[in-house]
Amino acid sequence: MIDIFDFSPKVDDYAVMGNPIGHSKSPAIHAQFARQTKQAINYTAIHVDLGGFEQAVGNFVASGGRGLNITVPFKQEAWALAEERSERAERAGAVNTLIFKDKKIIGDNTDGVGLVRDLRDNKKLELQGRRILLMGAGGAARGVLLPLLNQQPAQLTIVNRTPEKAKDLADSFSEMGKVAGCGYEALAGQSFDLIINATAASLRGEMPPLREGVIAPPGGACYDMMYASKPTAFMRWCQEHGADRVYDGLGMLVEQAAESFYLWRGVRPQTNEVIETLRQEIK
Repeated sequence: MIDIFDFSPKVDDYAVMGNPIGHSKSPAIHAQFARQTKQAINYTAIHVDLGGFEQAVGNFVASGGRGLNITVPFKQEAWALAEERSERAERAGAVNTLIFKDKKIIGDNTDGVGLVRDLRDNKKLELQGRRILLMGAGGAARGVLLPLLNQQPAQLTIVNRTPEKAKDLADSFSEMGKVAGCGYEALAGQSFDLIINATAASLRGEMPPLREGVIAPPGGACYDMMYASKPTAFMRWCQEHGADRVYDGLGMLVEQAAESFYLWRGVRPQTNEVIETLRQEIK
């Protein structure tokens, strides 16, 4: 028998797509956000075969899905698929959040704002007027450049093993603030208030060739956009070379998810408790 007086809220479907995807923390994060904000959503992880991204998105939309998070290796495909893009997505050349609204696919990129919120609000790091070194010139670095430059640092230097890539990336953002690109050798004699690792070196247990003295005393901080149960090689190097504060990217993961949740639901969840819960789970 159908209960005509059933007033239970409609549950909206969201998901994260990637390959691989089994390791994703996103379903657990968004489940906590939903409980906290009393939002009726269902959030799952979807493995997508290479070459099958556009079809997977189409199937999700056809089934009534409301929004997607996109992770590697599909962020550039999501950018191309989006019919409208935010400025930060446009500049990043990558999309990690899709919103399906008014029969349109809207693309955004929440990675940079997630990083800035973790640095500024959670870690209480001042960014305005500071000297920032961003390691790496790939998609991860490009995705956070605009939000970092919006904080008006005194100088933002992009360093890469291939100096030309760093210089080209800096040139493409030159009108947004004081940004320059170089190779690691050119860092001799320079020091920075904040060093951010946007390379994949931590995934391989490797350390990029930073020089002694690159961390400005006192108060120098280091931040690895990767996270693990133990400090990464980059974090250990920073601790051994005079950094006062060293952090991983777990807070960025939660903050970028919170921004996606806000874009979809119009409600901004609190993140501190979620970050702490994840921290305990990965130990």
